[in-house]
Amino acid sequence: MTTTLHDVAKKNAAEQTAEQQAAVELVRLAKEQGLSLTGPDGLLKQLTKTVLETSLNEEMTEHLGYEKHDTAGAGTGNIRNGTRPKTVLTEASSHVEIDVPRDRAGTFDPQIVKKRQRRLNGVDEVVLSLYAKGLTTGEISAHFAEICGASVSKETISRITDKVLTEMQDWSVRPLNSVYAAIFIDAIVVKVRDGQVANRPIYAAIGVSLDGERDILGLWVGSGGEGAKFWMSVLTDLRNRGVKDVFVVCDGLKGLPEVVSNVWPQAIVQTCIIHLIRNTFRPTSRRYWEELKRDVKPIYTAVNATAARAAFDELAEKWGPRYPAVIRLWDNASNEFIPFLDYDVEIRKVICSTNAIESLNARYRRAIKARGHFPNELAALKCLYLVTRSLDPTGAGRARWTMRWKPALNAFAITFADRFPAAETY
Repeated sequence: MTTTLHDVAKKNAAEQTAEQQAAVELVRLAKEQGLSLTGPDGLLKQLTKTVLETSLNEEMTEHLGYEKHDTAGAGTGNIRNGTRPKTVLTEASSHVEIDVPRDRAGTFDPQIVKKRQRRLNGVDEVVLSLYAKGLTTGEISAHFAEICGASVSKETISRITDKVLTEMQDWSVRPLNSVYAAIFIDAIVVKVRDGQVANRPIYAAIGVSLDGERDILGLWVGSGGEGAKFWMSVLTDLRNRGVKDVFVVCDGLKGLPEVVSNVWPQAIVQTCIIHLIRNTFRPTSRRYWEELKRDVKPIYTAVNATAARAAFDELAEKWGPRYPAVIRLWDNASNEFIPFLDYDVEIRKVICSTNAIESLNARYRRAIKARGHFPNELAALKCLYLVTRSLDPTGAGRARWTMRWKPALNAFAITFADRFPAAETY
């Protein structure tokens, strides 16, 4: 027997739930009456009003203990006392006017739309999401006016985003894992208006757990030219939050290597190889870049420190007279570069650069680019925290990250076997 499209349509209609059938009927009636689905007086707005008012009346019934017009309420000392009008802002249908029920004793405390609440929770989440994506308070205000037809001031938007400050404070002091395979540290520069607009570095740290999961450990504001005292405070903060050991600390920052050994004596500091390569080309003429690239590669792809030293000697002999700064750059970085050569190739792949954290910095830059500058450091931290909060909402990026790190973690387990905890302890 051949199944026709009409049969399929009838089958789908029969399989619809009661809610879907009710929605279809509502849409049909709205079209018959010439009522738009959205807009100031659309079906969606009327449904929102009906649902909210029905929920509030159900809350009142539960509060009083009897249904509306039920004689059981006589003599109880508390009865319904009419309604009061209220306008709330929703994310789907802008401003909605509702009637909130009251009781004679004034003890009714609604939860669906709380007292003095003027926005449903979904609106706050929309604001935080748009702010994290780089929109300014003015642009978010214009977005609500254009899309929802709702008037939301820039001051209101600022108050909504300020609600995350307590959450941000809790996040910045949360307990961390006791052991991390690697920690990447890098900086992003923002402009802060402190009397006059000036550049301020904000440092971010990403930790990779022994399960291969990525964790943004914290954000710290610097003043530029940070020294041992600043880095000691940052690393001590991480230690106080529970980080007892780190296998490798990857960085491209001055002053940090000297402090790491004081906080985690067994940790190995690995300079960013990509930073070294980039800095190699800065003092050189573009015409020599390809040739320099070929001569530098044998150093960081060497099988061991002896082969790397031989390749460096050849580089110094060839380029030392012309570019002594390049030779000095690689020579000064040798102490933090040599450990890299002792690792398995899988470990080399994941720690040869700070690209892991630079992808995070790219998201940060996108958010701060539209703002130009921030009124203070707290505003800058709030913006970056909201970006951090909104990262990878589907979890797909986290899954890819974990799969990428699995081979390296196997190599870590062998290389650092004496410090790798038993599986049941992490």
